[in-house]
Amino acid sequence: VMHSATKSLNGHCDVLAGVLVAREPSDLWSRIATLRHEEGPVLGPFESWLLARGLRTLFVRVERASATALTLARHFEHHPKVRAVLYPGLPSHPGHSVALRQMERGFGSMISLCFGDRDKALKVLSHLEVFIRATSLGGTESLAEHRATIEGEATTAPEDLVRFSIGLEDPADLVDDLERALALV
Repeated sequence: VMHSATKSLNGHCDVLAGVLVAREPSDLWSRIATLRHEEGPVLGPFESWLLARGLRTLFVRVERASATALTLARHFEHHPKVRAVLYPGLPSHPGHSVALRQMERGFGSMISLCFGDRDKALKVLSHLEVFIRATSLGGTESLAEHRATIEGEATTAPEDLVRFSIGLEDPADLVDDLERALALV
């Protein structure tokens, strides 16, 4: 299993790290171990400390961000200026039944809103004040990004979609920020 430790495990957007895990030794795992020994691609002591710091608060950060994401999803699900809310915690999401079985402690901190067209999505982004316009996830601050712009022509993301990575802010502040931005569109 390959996992990015840069995101939620770290939780503070200040380290680049990854984790490789194998259940049992294999040819591939032996080659990786040899490469690690010969080339030295291991995390430095300071980066390891940063990651350990993030792990100590992982549970409360994920729980808080997931609860806030669900609050936002419910609030904007029937908003007249929002075409669609994509969040597995909503019964209207096509993967909701799977999410109920697999996600026992919340439905994650990522939520996407669709605004009808590209221009509206970009205008919403430009009016946000609490959300930071950046690409990442799993940090303490809430971020917003227009995936189609970031990915370019090869994207499969809808042009009207804005992806939100929810952090630790007060849910009411995030709802107010989005409501204020939508009022200006």
